[in-house]
Amino acid sequence: MLRHEFQPGKLVSGVFLVGAGVAYAGDAAGTWHIPWFLVVPMVVGGLFLGGAAAVVNRAVRRHRESRAPLGGAGTGGTG
Repeated sequence: MLRHEFQPGKLVSGVFLVGAGVAYAGDAAGTWHIPWFLVVPMVVGGLFLGGAAAVVNRAVRRHRESRAPLGGAGTGGTG
């Protein structure tokens, strides 16, 4: 059983932000050289894609909730 609902927008945004952090860490360690202006589009793009994923997720959940029958599974009862 899940303890919380899955939120793909946060996952997508987090992956891009971790990628930017890894890129800066590699640059700081001297492994490779990354110009600062290349990470900005990666972060902004990741936030945009995360927002788009959240909007799609919300639309799908709203559509599924509207089609759910009344009194279906998970609407209460003892457990």
